Amino acid sequence: MGSVQIVTTILAAAITAVAVWLAVRAVMKMTAVIRLGQPAPERFADKGARTKKMLVETAGHTRMLKWSVVGAAHWFVMVGFIVLSLLVLEAYFEVVTPGGGLPIIRHWTVFGLATEWIGILGLAGILVLMTIRLRSRPNRPGNRSRFTGSTMWQGYFVEWVVLLVLIFGFVIRGFKVATDHFEYPVWATPLSHAVGAALPAWTAGVSVAALIKIAISMTWLIVISLNVTMGVAWHRFLAFPNIFFKRDPEKSAGSGLGPLRPMTSEGKPLDFEEADPEKDQFGVAQVEQFTWKGLLDFSTCTECGRCQSQCPAWNTGKPLSPKLLVLSLRDHAYAKAPYLLAGGGKDLTGEEKATQEQLAGVDVLALAEADRPLIGTAEEGGVIDPDVLWSCTTCGACVEQCPVDIEHVDHIVDMRRYQVLIESSFPSEAGVMLRNLENKGNPWGAPQNTREDWTKGLDFEVPRVGEVDDFEYLFWVGCAGAFEDRAKKTTRAVATLLNEAGVKFAILGEGETCSGDPARRIGNEFVFQMLAQQNVETLNEAFEGREKSKRKIVATCPHCFNTLGNEYGQLGGEFEVVHHTQLLAHLVATGKLTPVQPVDGGLTYHDPCYLGRHNRVFTPPREVLGSALGGAEITEMPRNSERSFCCGAGGARMWMEEKIGKRINVDRVEEAMSTGAKTIAVGCPFCSTMLNDGVNGKGAGEQVEVVDVASVLLRSVKPDTPAGEKEAEPVAG
Repeated sequence: MGSVQIVTTILAAAITAVAVWLAVRAVMKMTAVIRLGQPAPERFADKGARTKKMLVETAGHTRMLKWSVVGAAHWFVMVGFIVLSLLVLEAYFEVVTPGGGLPIIRHWTVFGLATEWIGILGLAGILVLMTIRLRSRPNRPGNRSRFTGSTMWQGYFVEWVVLLVLIFGFVIRGFKVATDHFEYPVWATPLSHAVGAALPAWTAGVSVAALIKIAISMTWLIVISLNVTMGVAWHRFLAFPNIFFKRDPEKSAGSGLGPLRPMTSEGKPLDFEEADPEKDQFGVAQVEQFTWKGLLDFSTCTECGRCQSQCPAWNTGKPLSPKLLVLSLRDHAYAKAPYLLAGGGKDLTGEEKATQEQLAGVDVLALAEADRPLIGTAEEGGVIDPDVLWSCTTCGACVEQCPVDIEHVDHIVDMRRYQVLIESSFPSEAGVMLRNLENKGNPWGAPQNTREDWTKGLDFEVPRVGEVDDFEYLFWVGCAGAFEDRAKKTTRAVATLLNEAGVKFAILGEGETCSGDPARRIGNEFVFQMLAQQNVETLNEAFEGREKSKRKIVATCPHCFNTLGNEYGQLGGEFEVVHHTQLLAHLVATGKLTPVQPVDGGLTYHDPCYLGRHNRVFTPPREVLGSALGGAEITEMPRNSERSFCCGAGGARMWMEEKIGKRINVDRVEEAMSTGAKTIAVGCPFCSTMLNDGVNGKGAGEQVEVVDVASVLLRSVKPDTPAGEKEAEPVAG
């Protein structure tokens, strides 16, 4: 060992010791903070499925590759980080001696070949990512960047570290080639040999370059250890457990889509018949009241901004960015952590749990952070502004896009639950909707005895459950389908088509009440459970004696479809629920419905969030529309299928005024109209209302029509008998 190697060895050992010590300290701090969260025992079930899903999502980059160029570049960088960590380890042998290398595998040509090409492709990948970040930088004139609000220096720092580590990997190999210490042939390691041809035969160069590579790597580790909220770096480690502990490991898309998590206290579902607000947790009022998985979510955020780029609120000038919301909660959690770890915190009555002695040594900044309300205006020092909380439509675009499976919607609704149930703090106009749900069983406040009025004027009898036992499908009409004039046209169209196809169906009529979706999404879990339990009891009675496969429900509203199919199981209601477009597609495919007159004028289709993104029903509506178009193609909007843009009505926003920024429905209507199609087909009564309002607001009601998929099909199947489109006719007295 020469003098150069002695110096490089000592320096490498010193910086590594510091980096490892700081990293251990950082991991212990991060673990302690995450453990502050509430229990979530269900996250440990199905370990086999969770392991499989984690490996598929990480190794296969299934979610990252939804953005193909970025996903491919990131895959090469990720593989480079994992595999080429071996070369960082090898550098510790190379600082000691120029001919040093990893034991056993250092002579394997296949190892040299693999690491060479992983390094080359990693270089290409990181250069692509750096270019994308620079082209998308927030301060670029006229650019609405997904990186707005991200900590840009951290992104640049991480990318430059990756680039320099890869470069010095080839420099080390180049010096080995130049000094005849390299084990691999030219055909396996062409770039290394090319670099070696350009470098001098400096024997000490191997050890010096190895020291620089170690120093860069350890500087990275030191910096991230001193910044535990540096998600752009820590996600390299935290993404694996975050994906492993996702809510539903069986889902191919975001596991936070579809049903909401039930309200829990101490890890157990809340029973409202016995719950006590002074003993049981109602929603989330303090950051430590999120589950530990929630705190892991916040810690894992990469600040990539995919969620932000797809969010309808953010894209129409609202203050909500799913990314910034998560970052605010993350920063708040870690800033408050010293106070919490010292034993501080408020009990459910608002009393301080810690003694003065316990808090004596806590930093004043942590104490100040502890006094901030979780939800509050800037003047109140709130972590999350109320306008941010109530801008969410729960469309799920953020969850769909997140590459590390953060469950934004669950966290937003948990905060809403506390605001509604304990603070009674929510947009005032939504109060009318909640009172109507409690008193009338529907958000419009219509009399229950008018639920069957949509059947008037039909030229066939609509059977009721109880009057007939022999029915294949229970037709869940929904509140909109029963009371809202435009939605009633869809209800009549579906009933007409089912009758035409010979499908035996029945309705509950006045026995049906609201599914509870608006109450649950706004945060009123109590009203949701009241309505849901009533409906589950009614439905179980209607299907009494039938096995689950024969307890079939068809619904025209995606919100009812999602609630009945995905959430009623939490309350003992197990049913096979299909959307009307799924059933109609089946009837057309089996020849029970035959379109005879193509719809002309061009048609585009708007994917409802709760049908498409939340429940992955993309194809059936398009199959129905395709048959009605007589072979002509649907004119797709730029944002369609899983990237469809929201209509603005979800998350109970149907009953709240849109006072900030551009109206979401207008943005979507402009996109639909840009296709040139004369018909905008929808599969949701909320979407129908919002897009109709948008079209009328644009003064285009005479040029563009918004109509349900069922009505489009009915016009094609029975062009001369538009029974489904007729308004209810007055009944002679």
